Amino acid sequence: MTTPYPFTAVVGMDDLRLALLLNAVSPAVGGVLVRGEKGTAKSTAVRALSALLPELSVVAGCRFSCDPAAPDPQCPDGPHGNEPAVHRHARMVELPVGASEDRLVGALDIERALAEGVKAFEPGLLADAHRGVLYVDEVNLLHDHLVDLLLDAAAMGASYVEREGVSVRHAARFLLVGTMNPEEGELRPQLLDRFGLTVEVAASREPDLRVEVVRRRLAYDDDPEGFAERWADDEHGLRERIVAARALLPDVVLGDGVLRQIAATCAAFEVDGMRADIVMARTATALAAWAGRAEVTSDDVRQAALLALPHRRRRNPFDAPGLDEEKLDSTLDEFSDDPPEPDPDGTDPDGTDPDGGDGPPGGPGPGGPGGAPAPEEPGAGQDPAGGEDAGPPESRESGENGVPRQGGAPAERPATGAGEPFRARVLTVPGLGEGAAGRRSRARTEHGRTTGSRRPEGALTKLALAATVRAAPPHQRARGRSGRGLIVRRDDLRQATREGREGNLVLFVVDASGSMAARQRMGAVKGAVLSLLLDAYQRRDKVGLITFRGRDAALALPPTSSVDAAAARLQSLPTGGRTPLAAGLLKAHEVLRVEKLRDPARRALLVVVTDGRATAAGGGDAVAHAARAAALHAAGGVASVVVDCESGPVRLGLAGSLAASLGGTAVTLEELRADSIAGLVKDVRDEQHARTARHTTTNELRRVA
Repeated sequence: MTTPYPFTAVVGMDDLRLALLLNAVSPAVGGVLVRGEKGTAKSTAVRALSALLPELSVVAGCRFSCDPAAPDPQCPDGPHGNEPAVHRHARMVELPVGASEDRLVGALDIERALAEGVKAFEPGLLADAHRGVLYVDEVNLLHDHLVDLLLDAAAMGASYVEREGVSVRHAARFLLVGTMNPEEGELRPQLLDRFGLTVEVAASREPDLRVEVVRRRLAYDDDPEGFAERWADDEHGLRERIVAARALLPDVVLGDGVLRQIAATCAAFEVDGMRADIVMARTATALAAWAGRAEVTSDDVRQAALLALPHRRRRNPFDAPGLDEEKLDSTLDEFSDDPPEPDPDGTDPDGTDPDGGDGPPGGPGPGGPGGAPAPEEPGAGQDPAGGEDAGPPESRESGENGVPRQGGAPAERPATGAGEPFRARVLTVPGLGEGAAGRRSRARTEHGRTTGSRRPEGALTKLALAATVRAAPPHQRARGRSGRGLIVRRDDLRQATREGREGNLVLFVVDASGSMAARQRMGAVKGAVLSLLLDAYQRRDKVGLITFRGRDAALALPPTSSVDAAAARLQSLPTGGRTPLAAGLLKAHEVLRVEKLRDPARRALLVVVTDGRATAAGGGDAVAHAARAAALHAAGGVASVVVDCESGPVRLGLAGSLAASLGGTAVTLEELRADSIAGLVKDVRDEQHARTARHTTTNELRRVA
């Protein structure tokens, strides 16, 4: 067995070490989510924790780690009577990102269950992690169906396995620890809330600390056992402190005053539900026990808030994580039982003069002596581009099709703020895919509604009982059946085929040229793309961003699961210049070709955001070049949608022509809204077509079965 890196040898990362130790003291805190960039020793610190956990007493021979003092009455290996107890270390069980459902919850031998009528159950990782630690590296990349199982087990403290009338239940209470790189995508809010604490880690920028990290790591790699021996005394001391804190924990007093501070803090930051209050109370109690105190203080509440609230106050995936510490301090002061101390200059903490004045020193006015308003900064109230109120019309930026007037090159406009995001209507890829689990397009999946059956390829996972029973009767005479029973052989077994939803690669191609540079229009366009990004986050898609302007197109963001990274690139998007539409489509074709090689099962959805105008830097027929580039996507069968951004009383309909060349559809910015009348009409029409297609597919599958 590999010698783990000593926990006490980890350099820096005080918040991470504290969060892990608090969970070791009080597992009821609810686990830790460690967020940080790659190469910051997240996994090393988590794995080092296992050696510090106290030993467990378990029933000898029980595969589910039952406590001899209080065995699980429904344990599959029970009931337990007078079996001897054994002592062992708490387990650190790792859940691989690509694990199957059977590996997580356990597997039933369906063939033995059918043939012999016995419950032949093989425990999974949830059973192994009971009373220990379940560690998920790259937890944000975990498949949705595994996330759902984790949520159920974490909420109920038990795992249920039900297959065709055979049911097994066992206890599954574990400390959930996850690590993730935010650049690779965010977690679903439901799972995010299940983690008691969260910690942001980053590599130190202090040279001396970085040197010490490298020195210790090299020493450990050269001689793991010798390095661990040098830190053995520190490890023993830390382990003894954990044991002492656990013993003190039941005697720690959580007074009404600090409970009021906890409730006021959670209310001030508008966190959802009551789990945050409970986690903060448990964390503050563990902090007091860790410090050797028998009473929780305001400092414990403050530290608990910094660990328990940052991941719960995010209202959407584009909010920056973190907590406003000034707001936190003011809330704690407001609901503190201690009397406020006056400032050294003689004023009360609220800024009032104790002699009767009610304003700040220098006068009652908001801007200085005598209440005179503060002077405006130069240029205040003017448009940053030089106008006084509204931005210049598009004709001042460019001529027809984005060609600059008077022979001058169009100036690059600064980034325009995005409009308010809205609930976007669902854009899907037609047909039936087989990609990664998600929530966008129809796909054959392991989960969902049953649509038919087939012969199993490999291990049987979802038994189609009716189809299996129909397949067995023709062979009963040859199998020598006597009596009324039914002899079922392996050749009769049928695998259920199911239809669910998959996640797609949504590739945005955004026109940032001069013809799109009018401020109000570009703000609306960014708001629409931001809305589609939010929809992609909720549907577990990968996203990519291509922009085209000037002379060429650029890959602003390679395909990734981090939609907030795409949102950040979108916010800083400059505009202006010609409209190389063909270059944007060709760049998209190359990106999709490479992604197809990387992940053949993930289907793509191309979203082109443009008014349809096209100009070419080298002359020629720009519209014809764009049509030929669009034909490449149509020939490859790429699903595409053109978001028509053309505005004004006179419209050329170029975006519709582009959509026809792509073999896709065109929607206006207004139709993109799920709550618009035009969008609702399109949704009804599309749902009718989809229902007809599903009916046809179901009939075909039934005929095959």
